[in-house]
Amino acid sequence: MFVDEFYFHHKRGLGRWESIGHPVDTFFFLLPFIVCLNFAPAEVSENIFIASSIISTLIITKDEWIHTEQSSPSENWLHSLLFILHPLSLGVLYFYWQNDEKFLIIFQTGIISLFFIYQVVYWNILKKDRYEIKN
Repeated sequence: MFVDEFYFHHKRGLGRWESIGHPVDTFFFLLPFIVCLNFAPAEVSENIFIASSIISTLIITKDEWIHTEQSSPSENWLHSLLFILHPLSLGVLYFYWQNDEKFLIIFQTGIISLFFIYQVVYWNILKKDRYEIKN
């Protein structure tokens, strides 16, 4: 993710759709983590976790028609790897949750939250007017 963000995105810039859409992706990725931090594993909370994980996995694909137009083949290849890692990461989160690995969940939630804040501030406040709006 960091190569995608700090190499590819900074190299080409982001249009309006992506500058809003990427924090949306991160927000939806945070939802299963929030579930794990606030609820013990039980049938209802596990169903909420599974639903939020499925939504998150589907949401991240929303930008692909833009990526095919604006991204290099190497960036698109990296996205395909990230699409594989996304549900695997959520599966690991589920394992941590089931085994009460609270510290790891808190740590990961903190990192993802910081990344979300960075995306909102950097692309939508600091860089808002610096890149040509492509979409």
